Amino acid sequence: MKRRANRYCTGKGDVLFLAAVLLLAAYGVVCVYSASCYNAQVQYGDSLFFFRKQLTGFVLGGAALVGVSFLPYEKLRRTGLPALLVSVVLLALVFVPGLGKSNYGATRWIGVGSFTIQPSEIAKLGFVLFTAGYFAKDPARMRTLRGCLPVLGAGLGICVLIMLEPNMSVTMCVGAVMLGMLFLAGISKKALAVICIPVLFAVPALILAEPYRLQRLSAFMDPWASPREEGYQLIQSLYGLANGNLFGVGLFRSRQKYRFLPFAESDFILSVIAEETGFFGVLLLFALIGFIIWRGLRIAARCGNFYGYLLAGGITLAFAVQCALNALVVSGCIPPTGLPLPLVSAGNTSLIVTMAGMGVVYGVSRHTQPKNFIQCREADGASAF
Repeated sequence: MKRRANRYCTGKGDVLFLAAVLLLAAYGVVCVYSASCYNAQVQYGDSLFFFRKQLTGFVLGGAALVGVSFLPYEKLRRTGLPALLVSVVLLALVFVPGLGKSNYGATRWIGVGSFTIQPSEIAKLGFVLFTAGYFAKDPARMRTLRGCLPVLGAGLGICVLIMLEPNMSVTMCVGAVMLGMLFLAGISKKALAVICIPVLFAVPALILAEPYRLQRLSAFMDPWASPREEGYQLIQSLYGLANGNLFGVGLFRSRQKYRFLPFAESDFILSVIAEETGFFGVLLLFALIGFIIWRGLRIAARCGNFYGYLLAGGITLAFAVQCALNALVVSGCIPPTGLPLPLVSAGNTSLIVTMAGMGVVYGVSRHTQPKNFIQCREADGASAF
């Protein structure tokens, strides 16, 4: 008697993708220690303060990655709407007095005692889960602008809440992911253009709406016009990039991390990496990041399942967009704004959520490789239908 075919065929998956993600996250732990040891000693009296937090995030993130990868990704279909609702609720809780934590004029965290989370990092993954599930349920929805309205509404709602924190960088990231997922889903060029045009007008409008954004734009155009104020951070970042030259000054030997460069362990960690490892060190870093993006998109393309394709593609796209924006900010190609380098910058919420998302992508490769599925089905002695 023939055995019933397995709905999911679990294989090794894309081991190279998994290894690259873990390698980048482990390298991030080392970089966080190098960039933060002096500041941590001065500020907290403990040079390992940020290192221990990052190492904890790496362990928890690794556990989340492995755990999620064993879960058949099709079971995540049901989590789309709940994930979106949880994201919206968490973003709204940021504005509740006593729960929201402010820093440098922005309220972006929820905190209870020493425990804090950044809801915007969770919202990015929640939005991808919702969008993938929505389009996969009825692929015909993406063919019309009306069918895309729930996705546009969800993306706009998240962007508004994040903008109110304020956090324009993550808002831009979510907006780019929204447009990218519409493209991956196969929306018509005409409908995509209709959506993109108001988005392009919204960016300068948002910049003009707040004086501090205009100041950052002015500093971006000429940072040396205000070297001790708005232009200070970008100038110090450029110093770090220049000091690295081709081969760097050596690991753990950065000078900019001695409180010259603000946020050296988080948003501007790439500048410290460039100073310590030089041009070729940064080139290798982005070769590794590019490899992760390529393998992630390859997993999506080879999935053979529309939901898995959107899920893996959306998560990989979010990672790619954030890496690109961080590099552009640090190098002075776009106005300075706070955005961590995924898997590398200090920040447990970002690290754990990103590693969990990568676990979903790896899980897609484990559970839906077409060849493995056929081989598994044939091994079970089941018919094709």
